[in-house]
Amino acid sequence: MKVFQLIERHVEEVLLVVILSTMVIAIFLQIVMRFVLGTSLGWSEELARYSFIYLVFIGISYGVKQEKHIKIDTIISFLTEKKQVILHLIVYGLFLLFAVFIIIYGGAMSMEIFRLGQVTPGLGIKMGYVYMAAPLGMVLTTLRISQKMKQEFEHYLYARPYKLNGEKNVQEVHNEQ
Repeated sequence: MKVFQLIERHVEEVLLVVILSTMVIAIFLQIVMRFVLGTSLGWSEELARYSFIYLVFIGISYGVKQEKHIKIDTIISFLTEKKQVILHLIVYGLFLLFAVFIIIYGGAMSMEIFRLGQVTPGLGIKMGYVYMAAPLGMVLTTLRISQKMKQEFEHYLYARPYKLNGEKNVQEVHNEQ
C-alpha cells in the first residue's frame, strides 16, 4: 500500500524529471557532436521535440496536482467560502470534460496514426506514440482533477481542511506537537 501511495504522490515528478533529463542529454549530445566533431545526430532534435510534447501534457497533470495553473482569483476572493468551493467544483468539472474529450478524440487519433503506420524520420518509432502524449497526459490529469473535486466536495460537505495526497494538514501537525 505504501508503494502505491509513493507512486501516486510522485508519478508526475518522476516522469517529468526523466523526460527533462532525456531532453537535456539529447540536446547536449547534439551540441557536442555538432561543435566538437563537426557532424550532427539525426535523431537527437526529434527526441528532444517529442520529449517536450510529453513534458507538456504530463506537466498539465502536475499543475493540477500542485494547483499551479493560471487563474483569475479576483472574483473568487469576494465570494463566501461555500460559493468558492462551488465555483471550484464547476471549474474542475469543465476541466474534467475537456480532459475526457482529449482522451477520447486524442486516443482515436493516435489509433488512426498507428493504423496508418507512420514512423518518425529520425528515430524510426511509430508516430502513434507521439500522438499518445495528449491522451496519456489527460488520463493523469483526469485522476488529479478527480482528487481535487473529491477534496473540494468533502470540504463543502464536512468543512474538512485540505490535504494534498495524504499530507498532514495544519491541525494534525499541531495535534502531534
